[in-house]
Amino acid sequence: MKTRIFVAIIFAVALSFAPQFVSPSNAQTPKYSAQLITPTAGQILYPGQRVRVEWTHTLPNVNLAGCEEEVWLSLDGGRTFTACITPIMDPKATFFYWTVPNTPTNAAVMDIRFGGEGWYPECFAPQPASTFVISQSTGQLY
Repeated sequence: MKTRIFVAIIFAVALSFAPQFVSPSNAQTPKYSAQLITPTAGQILYPGQRVRVEWTHTLPNVNLAGCEEEVWLSLDGGRTFTACITPIMDPKATFFYWTVPNTPTNAAVMDIRFGGEGWYPECFAPQPASTFVISQSTGQLY
């Protein structure tokens, strides 16, 4: 009987210290997040227009070698993201220049993705609060 009580006490003490040893770095490692700056919500872009796509982000505290960022475009309000609109980008990048395609929509949304094969799982940061318009016309006055 004394042995069972002793084992139970040891087990209880071990569990009380367990949170300290499970994974202390998880609490200190920020997760990936991104916030689109431009284009802004409701902005009208025109086919052929060159625009600066810019965002802020929080990168996880991991080795960034082998990691990258990509920006994907949705034409249906963020239900599907069918086109990667960036080249392979350094994960520390926070902008690129984009030529707007001739794909008219009132519900364009971007998804700023981060990940690295073997280093960090692909993370998604869709920006539905920044829905913008791709116009049917080129925006040029004749």
